[in-house]
Amino acid sequence: MEIFWFIPTNGDARYLNSAEGARPATYDYCKQIAQAVDNLGYTGVLIPTGKTCEEGFIVASSLIGETKNLKYLVAVRPGLMSPSFAARLSATLDRFSNGRLLINVVAGGDPVELAGEGFFLDHDERYRLTDEFLTIWRNLFTEDTVAFEGNHLKIAGGQLPYPTVQKPYPPLYFGGSSPIAMEVAAKHIDAYLTWGEPPAQVAEKIQKMRVLAEQQGRTIKFGIRLHVIVRRTAEEAWKAADDLIQYVDEETIQQAQKMFSRMDSEGQKRMAQLHKGDKTKLEISPNLWAGVGLVRTGAGTALVGDADTVAARIKEYADLGIETFILSGYPHLEEAYNTAELLFPKLPIEQKVDVNQRTFLSPFGGDIKPVASKH
Repeated sequence: MEIFWFIPTNGDARYLNSAEGARPATYDYCKQIAQAVDNLGYTGVLIPTGKTCEEGFIVASSLIGETKNLKYLVAVRPGLMSPSFAARLSATLDRFSNGRLLINVVAGGDPVELAGEGFFLDHDERYRLTDEFLTIWRNLFTEDTVAFEGNHLKIAGGQLPYPTVQKPYPPLYFGGSSPIAMEVAAKHIDAYLTWGEPPAQVAEKIQKMRVLAEQQGRTIKFGIRLHVIVRRTAEEAWKAADDLIQYVDEETIQQAQKMFSRMDSEGQKRMAQLHKGDKTKLEISPNLWAGVGLVRTGAGTALVGDADTVAARIKEYADLGIETFILSGYPHLEEAYNTAELLFPKLPIEQKVDVNQRTFLSPFGGDIKPVASKH
């Protein structure tokens, strides 16, 4: 099991839909989170993409020297960058990070935002372009010279002079719930990602992806993107969930749902369907809470509860085949510590132990053995 965290490059917050406790995504703040996550023993971080986010490759390249082991899941954008340019970016960052780069393939899901980028293909055509993009991108890492001509992309004499640390290339991650997206994933991707849907829906996706991958003669791994609100008791956790959306009013929910409706992302439609904009029916599966998705695009669900319960829910997903858990919480710096301290001891992950580090200081000025946790 791998646990990732999230770098909030479009800003952080203590409450949704409120300036109270909001934090800008400064370099120093992103560095704080990255260093904390690295020291706490998370495997990696997801860096988001979009017009409201700082550019992912620049963020990752500026943070690699500030961390030691942390992997960076960074987006390439078919249609917004050429496959050869994306391959060069990927190769350089993989070398300079000594093999700590992971690639997140993002085709996009908001036609309005994509139009602002000068990209006007419809949903299915975007994924056909993504298929061509990934064919070229992968071949650049494995062939001396690449020639390809498709309906959307063409390359002649393509070359990538510098080798990567990871062979044959940095692993490819991908999330997409539509039939054509899943077909493209099965053909190219190393790890398929889903947003935090109820276990039965996730199981159905995994089964479909396994069949599609087998038809391509391939096997793939699976990951899930979730928020998490874990506390010492269930009561504290659910109160924290309520506090997070205390400034989310009905007008804001309706505005957000209207904005979501313009998107052609199947995954976003599935997220919106979980709560239907109803603030009174947010626990959509045991301990799976859809409050974040009332006003946030993308991952909209959180696991809520005490550490034992949240760990049990995570293990339920793991039993379905999920290996990578990409988690986040508001605000991200504090919740990175909170999640690691409460949840990590309950999960089958390798714990980081520094024998020279003191973790308990007696209030009487000397070292005494701390009282063991009852959990």
